[in-house]
Amino acid sequence: MIEIGIDVGGTFTDIVCLADGQLYTTKVPSSKDSVSGIAEGIRRVLAMCPASVDTTSPAIQIHGTTVATNAILENTGAVTACLTTEGHEDALEIGRQKRSRLYDPFIDPDTPGYLAPRRLRLGIEGRIDGRGAIVTPLDTAAVERGVAEMKRRFNIESVAICFLNSHANPAHERQAHDVIKHAFPGLAVSLSSSLNPVFREYERTCVTVFDAYVRPIVDRYLTRLSEGLGLGDGGRSELRIMQSRGGITTAKLAAQQPISMVLSGPAGGAVGAKYTAGLSGRRDLVTMDIGGTSCDVSLIRGGAIELTQEGRLRGYPLRYPMVDITTIGSGGGSVAWVDAAGGLHVGPRSAGAYPGPASYGRGGEEPTVTDASVVLGYMNPAHFAAGTLPLYPELAARAVGKLADKLGLSLEEMAIGIHRIVNAQMVEAIKLITIRRGHDPRKFSMLAFGGAGAIHAGEMARQLQIPEVIVPAHPGTLSAFGMLAADIEMMASTPI
Repeated sequence: MIEIGIDVGGTFTDIVCLADGQLYTTKVPSSKDSVSGIAEGIRRVLAMCPASVDTTSPAIQIHGTTVATNAILENTGAVTACLTTEGHEDALEIGRQKRSRLYDPFIDPDTPGYLAPRRLRLGIEGRIDGRGAIVTPLDTAAVERGVAEMKRRFNIESVAICFLNSHANPAHERQAHDVIKHAFPGLAVSLSSSLNPVFREYERTCVTVFDAYVRPIVDRYLTRLSEGLGLGDGGRSELRIMQSRGGITTAKLAAQQPISMVLSGPAGGAVGAKYTAGLSGRRDLVTMDIGGTSCDVSLIRGGAIELTQEGRLRGYPLRYPMVDITTIGSGGGSVAWVDAAGGLHVGPRSAGAYPGPASYGRGGEEPTVTDASVVLGYMNPAHFAAGTLPLYPELAARAVGKLADKLGLSLEEMAIGIHRIVNAQMVEAIKLITIRRGHDPRKFSMLAFGGAGAIHAGEMARQLQIPEVIVPAHPGTLSAFGMLAADIEMMASTPI
């Protein structure tokens, strides 16, 4: 049996293959459609296997992806309607009335209202009390009439249903689901009673709207992936998906709750870090995954991954179990730039995989953290990405040099300045999960992985007084390896 772990990042797609007890790894640039990049990576890694391995035998492919996260962060999700109990249409705006600036009358509400704007929220007559008893029957005709109108006027693709007290009795939500699916079979539907059957209407509405917003995107992605790689029914391989809490499930079950995939990729890194921590005999670690686009930091305490029951995405509450990860927009591809006042900044904008940093030789001209690393001699130009992608030091020097001339610095001073800024940003991210939560970083080890983890770890550990840094054997593909080390999990919620 061949097992393949796949981690699709913003810059590189990492592939890990476990065949006959041997591990094979490769990295390929992420493609715009993801599927072609994955297919190329799988082809390469299977070609590494010895002739004694039957690469045509059935394989399990475990996939971590940021497709759901990107849809939310980039506002590219589906046009989503939200059905609520009549009189509760503005729950998203009202929220918990938490105000970071108490006397500011213009503060934005703590709500993902942009996912389902007010014009796409409809109150339906029908009421269930707190004990689950039906007080007023659901107006099913209003459900069909309202959805039909929004589909005609706004071409909605998805519907989130969150009725009052549905955690106590889901009957009305299921009725509305059946009405919509019968009248409009092509519409995606998310039910709060299936996703998060727990009291507190605002948080339950948020997670349901998030799920509906990404549901058509995830469904199309998984379908395209299965067809492009010959997976699923009739295929020779089985596709499994990494979930936000660090367990894996089948693609079919993941598609039923796409919000479970929001931290799919970073969760794989946390699981891989936990496995490495066990091998090293360390139980308390700060994990630091630095890729091309972002830096993900998390804690392992007592040999266990830190989980949270309610995270935040784009500043909004997301009540769904997930690995407790802090992400910042600092990575190898982060662009260095100067503001109007002459101040140097790094990120959050990234050069991505195409054109990528200037040193990739693909037409990129802006200086990035990777270019600074090449200038400082921290990277071997002939062995980047296991030698699959050569780097061009002269192009890196040209890009960093332009910025140096603008600030009146030498080439090396400019490269060091870029490193100092990005290191400071990452140190602050680690302080958020350690010092600000009452943990002393001096009592932890640092596990550095990702393509750029080992480059920055030493200086960051020095600043935080972390006594040791652990670098795994294959740091650049540890997140993909985490897919293979994860347990199969199925989550169920008990209504409360």
